[in-house]
Amino acid sequence: MTVLKEFKQFLLRGNVVDLAVGVVVGAAFGAVVSALVKDLITPLIAAIIKAPDFSGLYFTINGSQFLYGDFINALISFALVASAIFFFVVKPINLLVSRARKEPPADPTTKKCPECLSEIPIEARRCSHCTQIVL
Repeated sequence: MTVLKEFKQFLLRGNVVDLAVGVVVGAAFGAVVSALVKDLITPLIAAIIKAPDFSGLYFTINGSQFLYGDFINALISFALVASAIFFFVVKPINLLVSRARKEPPADPTTKKCPECLSEIPIEARRCSHCTQIVL
């Protein structure tokens, strides 16, 4: 019975459930992007270059058909999915991480002389420019 309890704990961990949700959403997103490419983008590009449809493009060698049009559709789908992930997931996360890692500014090493306003070391008791005593 212990093995079943451990398996249940494993399944109910947050990261396992998050991963499962991510895979399902990713698959659905991939299907949406594939449909977008197949039904909208490819016909638009094909209309511009006056070809009927990319998916119908092929060449034949020794009776074998090579459907390079489907490959072009898959490349466009991949490029769209990769760019969407990059711009909507990777870039925002990198921005958040960089903001979180921002180091506090270093302590100042100089101060201004109240008399002549020149920069002097913070430990100085007298200005090297005007010889004014600085507290």
